[in-house]
Amino acid sequence: MNSSYDIVIIGGGPAGLAAAVSAYDSGARSMIVLERDEQLGGILNQCIHNGFGLHTFKEELTGPEYADRFIRQALERGIEYKLNTMVMDVAADRTVTAMNREDGVFQIKAKAVILAMGCREKPRGALNIPGYRPAGIFSAGTAQRLVNIEGYMPGKEVVVLGSGDIGLIMARRMTLEGAKVKLVAELMPYSGGLKRNIVQCLDDFGIPLMLSHTVVDIEGKEHITAVTIAEVGADLKPIKGTEQRVECDVLLLSCGLIPENELSTAAGVELSPVTKGPVVNESLETGVPGVFACGNVLHVHDLVDYVSEEAARAGAVAAEYISGSSEPGGREITLKAESGVRYTVPMTVRPDRIDDKLTVRFRVGDVYKSAYVSVYFDDERVQHKKKRVISPGEMEQIILTKEQLDSHPDLQTITLKIEQP
Repeated sequence: MNSSYDIVIIGGGPAGLAAAVSAYDSGARSMIVLERDEQLGGILNQCIHNGFGLHTFKEELTGPEYADRFIRQALERGIEYKLNTMVMDVAADRTVTAMNREDGVFQIKAKAVILAMGCREKPRGALNIPGYRPAGIFSAGTAQRLVNIEGYMPGKEVVVLGSGDIGLIMARRMTLEGAKVKLVAELMPYSGGLKRNIVQCLDDFGIPLMLSHTVVDIEGKEHITAVTIAEVGADLKPIKGTEQRVECDVLLLSCGLIPENELSTAAGVELSPVTKGPVVNESLETGVPGVFACGNVLHVHDLVDYVSEEAARAGAVAAEYISGSSEPGGREITLKAESGVRYTVPMTVRPDRIDDKLTVRFRVGDVYKSAYVSVYFDDERVQHKKKRVISPGEMEQIILTKEQLDSHPDLQTITLKIEQP
């Protein structure tokens, strides 16, 4: 293994693989992918359900099938990678420190680094649920790995807390494996998952979704025996008198995902207080020159197809960066999220650095019906698109064109808003 590469990609999941393939196709040859797991593919290897690839490959694939497409592309190009390799530090000068069993601790000097570490689930400790700490409480992703890869069944009577996509999918998966899923409780008055997953994973199997409910107590010292759920008010606090005791031997937690950004912080990358991911510009470059971010480490996506699309952009601009052909852009425009829009990615745009168009992705903070997604160039409204339903569980996007931006040479701020009719 070399001690220096043009591009080091941290993470061999869907984002890292798509970025590597794109960087290669854009002319980069000296690169390496560092993956901490024993195989490439990331979290997709345990997502054996279908629904992947409709945008990217125009067909419906399972998670392993989708990952395999990109693994094959990387192997065909001879892209170098190392498995079972833990990256421990990324310095501001793009020195990557990692370790594995064969090489011990080693360092790599990189001209560009692509952060593609993905995300992790919120643990029970972040949820402040009272009660004992018995066996039988799992994050939904851990249960998914146990069932789909390890071949273990966590239990037979299940309660799911949180309606994120993984929780919804595991409610169906546990049902198919013979378990009885009693209910899915969701703290918020809306689901955190895709509408199609609510229909296909809960409605089709008669599993109740209890919105504005949460777990307020856990019973069992050695192993969980029951939970108590209660309705919550507008302040998200339990309402006395609404408690229900539900017997179960498994509690699955699906209460949100957090981008894996410890390495980003070590490199001096600024993180967004909303997404918990790096603040990036139109090239997906962080505030640290030569350090790019893509996929769920940047912001949590709902579709892996969008991860691949975003990562392809990161790979292409990283290849351009190391070639020296990219010059610093001129003016920089700030993107602002207001009136129901929680955040935007990217957060700044340099018109000189985009091609014909730029995709801006965002999420909202509530459910809106028959509302408008509006885009303002300073005080001028330039887009006003009606949407039947806009919900926090589904990522939205708008398209900005280079022609639009060039026609506003004095533009300072682009603002995204949700407006009611």
